[in-house]
Amino acid sequence: MFPISSIFFFLSLILGTILSVSSTSWFGAWIGLELNLMSFIPLIASKMNSYYSEAALKYFLIQALASTLIILSSCLIMHASNFTFTIIMTALLLKLGAAPFHFWFPQIMEGLSWLQTIILMTIQKLAPMFLISYLTLSPMITQIILLSAILSAYMGALGGLNTMKLRKIMAFSSINHMSWMLVALTINDSLWITYFFFYTIISSSVVFFLHTFQLFSISDLLTFSHSNLFSSLSIPLSLLSLGGLPPFTGFIPKWMMIQAMLTNNMYILLLFLLSSALITLYFYLRILIPFILSIIPIPSYNLKSLPTFSTSFFLPFIVFFNSIGLFIPMAFMLF
Repeated sequence: MFPISSIFFFLSLILGTILSVSSTSWFGAWIGLELNLMSFIPLIASKMNSYYSEAALKYFLIQALASTLIILSSCLIMHASNFTFTIIMTALLLKLGAAPFHFWFPQIMEGLSWLQTIILMTIQKLAPMFLISYLTLSPMITQIILLSAILSAYMGALGGLNTMKLRKIMAFSSINHMSWMLVALTINDSLWITYFFFYTIISSSVVFFLHTFQLFSISDLLTFSHSNLFSSLSIPLSLLSLGGLPPFTGFIPKWMMIQAMLTNNMYILLLFLLSSALITLYFYLRILIPFILSIIPIPSYNLKSLPTFSTSFFLPFIVFFNSIGLFIPMAFMLF
């Protein structure tokens, strides 16, 4: 059970996000972002631990810097100059953890619990993404977004190659997926929201599995006891789906993006994103191949060895959701 204080701060965090998204002024959006920040800090520092305290302090300093830039630029918004919008974009990209302002994201992810990483990778990105979508009418802002998308694609892909820590791998994966969402944002709002929905479900399923079995490094995965069928299937399916490998569920938003980018003649940008996706798929396979090989010697599975009710309820759902993409071609053939 979660303590009452954590529930209160989580609801306050959601309220701050809603306030930012629905605000009609930059000052109102700034208030919502501050409420969101002040609610997430206690959630990070809920445990008396030096790692959590360090992560909370780093997160506060980075977000406070971004908030300062936003309130500064909101004072200059009446001039509507390119310099003002550039400051706002810099602040929002810093809050997102998108390249080239991604340096803080893997470090803070390493100091969080798995449940806190879900919030940082998903809910905390909503408000800045919506605020950026309000700025895409300017051609200069669109160019900045696309440049950040290219940098995020390769920083996220290359950063995950030389780490053994699963939280850092998830952090760099999040940066890479951010590049797809930033490009989708320049095309239309419904496209990036759809991509964000699929990313949230799939990444949360991966994190849920890692949290349930307390896995923090690749070596933990290799020594993981494959005690039942669903736990052995959920991590390969989830990671392949997160990597966007067809025909898993994670390929659906990428296929939508490919179609939209081809329609908008974004051929070179699509080439950048696809090449980075291949690199990210490599470090997912680097995890999966030893994991799958360690399953093979086990002759049978014990379906009654699920540790808790919550795990027994969610693991079949994880397997189903991440493999639902397998059934879509069959549906087209039938109908």
